[in-house]
Amino acid sequence: MGYTLNFAAVWRNFDFLLSGLALSLGLAVISILIGAAIGLVVAFALTSRSRFALVPARVYVTVIRNLPILVLVLFAFFALPQMGLRLDKMKSFVLVLSLYSGAYLAEVFRAGLLSIPRGLTEAGLAIGLTGMQIRSSIIAPLMLRNVLPSLSSTIISLFKDTSLAAAIAVPELTFAARKINVESFRVIETWMVTSALYVATCFLIAALMRLVERRLALPR
Repeated sequence: MGYTLNFAAVWRNFDFLLSGLALSLGLAVISILIGAAIGLVVAFALTSRSRFALVPARVYVTVIRNLPILVLVLFAFFALPQMGLRLDKMKSFVLVLSLYSGAYLAEVFRAGLLSIPRGLTEAGLAIGLTGMQIRSSIIAPLMLRNVLPSLSSTIISLFKDTSLAAAIAVPELTFAARKINVESFRVIETWMVTSALYVATCFLIAALMRLVERRLALPR
């Protein structure tokens, strides 16, 4: 091939890659926290007997899960301003990733809610707890323990989805790598290092989630 690896240009700009990685993590954390709140509310709606709660929740989950996230990102950044809602590129991406993660986390949480024995709700009512107290003090904590393995893979997937923010010039890791690639013409080296950063970060997230899972595991 005649191609000689030379990582000098990548190492000179490594701090730029790290700042992009930090931004990717920040976008992921904020969006997942907001998405988890949305997903929890939607999950309770999906398991509700009320059609007023169930139908909108189903429509939201179905629509979001069947749209490519890139389409949602471009719609939020380019189309929403035409409708009078002007957001900067970071806020528009956080909005999209939050709504997107909310739809996927809703399904994760719904599965967890369905795994909770109905007798726990009846026991809570028997000791005088309100429906909200039962959900917050009994159902939600148990559900979170049950869904931690699925939650881990979803969080990793959503972290990787932050790379799509490069499409609207958010300076996260993929955007930083693309900029270094264009300026240095070191294609292989740039994407090798960038891939290694993504893989290492995903391994760390997985390890952290396994630690949380072990700490919260119910005694057998």
